[in-house]
Amino acid sequence: MRILVDADSMPRRVREIIARAATRRRLAASFYSHVPVEIPGSEWVSHVRVADADEAIIDECRPGDLVISRDVPLAARLVAMGVTVLNDRGDVYTNENIGERLSIRDAAKEIRDAGLEAPRGRSFGARHVQRFANALDTELTRRSGR
Repeated sequence: MRILVDADSMPRRVREIIARAATRRRLAASFYSHVPVEIPGSEWVSHVRVADADEAIIDECRPGDLVISRDVPLAARLVAMGVTVLNDRGDVYTNENIGERLSIRDAAKEIRDAGLEAPRGRSFGARHVQRFANALDTELTRRSGR
């Protein structure tokens, strides 16, 4: 199992948690981005700068990998491929919930495109960081059996 991260818009605190978890568990973690992003140093962690992070992750991942992304359309493509996707707030995207997530995302986009203000989610804070850390640990433990 590897961890692949859509790092372009991933909060720094989340990137740090991923890097620490990968190092502690000796798992390869690759951060894909179009722009330079700060990644904690470790022999288990790498940064891959690409023109299109979504497509690079699609090309690179395989069933059994864990992808971390806040991009719902990317998550939908990955879930269809049998890949587990976790967002930066600790939600695991599954076949059961990805359709609803896409519908919500698309409805908000239509509202914005019509020139109206779509309701925004709560800002990203310490509670979200803790929820993500717990979800990542749970997912990695479940997959490793330890």
